[in-house]
Amino acid sequence: MTEELTVGRLVNTHGIRGEVKILSHTDFPEVRFAPGKKLLLIPADGSAKFEVTIESAREHKGMYIAKLKGYTNINQIEKYKGSMLKVPSDDLVELPENEYYFHQIVGCEVYTDEDAGSPLGTITEILQPGANDVWVVKPAKGQEILIPVINDVVLNVDIEAKKITVHIMEGLLP
Repeated sequence: MTEELTVGRLVNTHGIRGEVKILSHTDFPEVRFAPGKKLLLIPADGSAKFEVTIESAREHKGMYIAKLKGYTNINQIEKYKGSMLKVPSDDLVELPENEYYFHQIVGCEVYTDEDAGSPLGTITEILQPGANDVWVVKPAKGQEILIPVINDVVLNVDIEAKKITVHIMEGLLP
């Protein structure tokens, strides 16, 4: 069974003809919400997941208004408010070289270029404060280390081995 990645959440209905408002959780909404695209709907009430097909979608005030095939009125779709929309993890949009999905980075061991023998820690989350992402690294003991994702610091990313090599600039370590 493949892992599923969240691409959006049904936050509300839109009008009376069965359209829904989707809060996008993807960098590729134009791909994920394209007509004919199949998504897994995971109901908020815990009932069984099922496949839905996008009939049409448009961006509207930071969200997507979508029409799902087979749903023609508000009464059919209203019960799915709060449900998640997912895709199988093997349905990834290919990224440019040296760009990675969050789920590929979180969980990687971080090593320094000076001490490749023992890990600095494991990436637990990714922050997006502005100019560049910041990896939160949890060492075996001690406080978390924040690593800026910039070319001078991140030297090598090996997704297969879940290993990242960084150069620690002065002032990065507590």
